[in-house]
This record gives sequence, structure tokens and C-alpha cells, in this order.
Amino acid sequence: MRLLRTSHPGPTMVVTLIAFLLACSLWPIGSSALIAFTIFTGQLCVGWTNDLVDMEIDRHQNRTDKPLAQGLISASTVSKAIYVALLFCIPLSIFGPLGLRGGLVHLLGVGCGISYNFFFKRTLLSPIPYAIAFAGLPTSIALSKGSLPPAWLIFAGGIFGISAHFTNVVKDLDRDRAAGIFGLPQILGARNSQIIAGSGLIVVALILQSATQLIFLLPLSILVFLSLFLVPRRYSFLLIMLLAVLDVIVLVSSAGDYRP
Repeated sequence: MRLLRTSHPGPTMVVTLIAFLLACSLWPIGSSALIAFTIFTGQLCVGWTNDLVDMEIDRHQNRTDKPLAQGLISASTVSKAIYVALLFCIPLSIFGPLGLRGGLVHLLGVGCGISYNFFFKRTLLSPIPYAIAFAGLPTSIALSKGSLPPAWLIFAGGIFGISAHFTNVVKDLDRDRAAGIFGLPQILGARNSQIIAGSGLIVVALILQSATQLIFLLPLSILVFLSLFLVPRRYSFLLIMLLAVLDVIVLVSSAGDYRP
């Protein structure tokens, strides 16, 4: 359980669920489950490297929600877990249902997450790995069937990734600044980051509403936008990830699949 808590289980499971829902529109349930497991192993790598890189900072800030920082699990155990996850992630990506092209795109997304942890989170380019990884998720699954998803879906995924980045950082923004971490959200500040995140949600809603003709998506996204300023910061990331799941459910159920 301590190892699972170190993997950022909330975002990990939400991204895995989204992958499963997208895959179900193209594959039988067994293959979809294997694709979801492949995505899950990649998310484990990203989550574990995040806490491993931030271990000393989290320890200095006495983060009681971080088992690694509290000494409840060792760094060597987390490092070994990362290698084990990669042993599953890499071959499953390339030789599993995703296929070579889809698998390489998925591995690019995993690489973006890991490179964010090690480098990009401290730079003005911090949103880029999120944009690439979120755009790459539907792309990798569509490529598993030999086609690209429509351009609007790739664009929507990238914009949603940027919103997720700004929202995710806001809850720890003050701690990050104290630790000398200055990505774009930390530089712009909490309010500006929330405005950017919420604006991104509205853009995504407009794109999806245009594609699905479902008019409730825009009002719902506006409601989530306003909620970013009303709910405690620690809940804001959960809000937009739940919105992501709803968007995917609507997309899959209304369009059947998301191929051109």
C-alpha cells in the first residue's frame, strides 16, 4: 500500500480508466484491459519518479502524505519498482495491442512524464510534457488500429493536458516556490494559473461540443471553471480529472469511436 501511495494513485487510476474507455471503442474488452494495464505501468513509472526526485524536498517540508519522505518506504524499493514497471511497460507497449507505432507514442508520453519530473517542472516549458502526453494518449490507442484520431481530438487532449498541469501545480504552488521550483505556473501565480486552466477547459468543451453536438458540455466546463476558485486547491485537480472521464464517456458513447 505504501508503494501504491507513492505512485500518485488518483491520477494514475484516472488516466488508466480513460485509456480503458477509449480502447473499448476500438477493441474487445480483453485487449482494452491489456491496453489499460500497459498505460497503468507507464503511469506508475511517472508517479514513482516524481516522489523519488522530490524526496528530499518533501522530507524537508515534512509531507505526511508522502511515504517516501516519511521513511515509510525506502528509495531503493521505489527505484526497483520503477525498473519492474518498465520491464512490463516497454514490451507491452511495443508488442501488445498498441503495436509498434501506438506503443512508441505511449512511451513518448511516459518519457514526457519522467522528463517533467527531472527537468521541465523547473522551467518555463513545464506545460509542454503534459500537452504532449495527454495528446498522445488517444493518438496511441487510435494508432493501434492503424489510424490517427481526428486532429481536433489531439488538439483537445493537448489543451486538456495544459489545464491539468496548471491545476495540479496550484495545490502545491507555495511549497514549490519555497523549494526553488519555478515552472510556468509558479511564476504566473495561483490566480493566473486557475484562469489558464479554466480557460483551457472551456476551449476543450467547445471542441467536443462541436464534435458531438451535446450542448451541456460547455455549461458544465464553465461550472468547473468557476469551481476552481471556490473549492480548496487540493480538490481542483480531482475536479478536472473527473471532467476528463465524463468527456471521454460522452465522446465514446456519442460517436461510437473517435477515428476519422
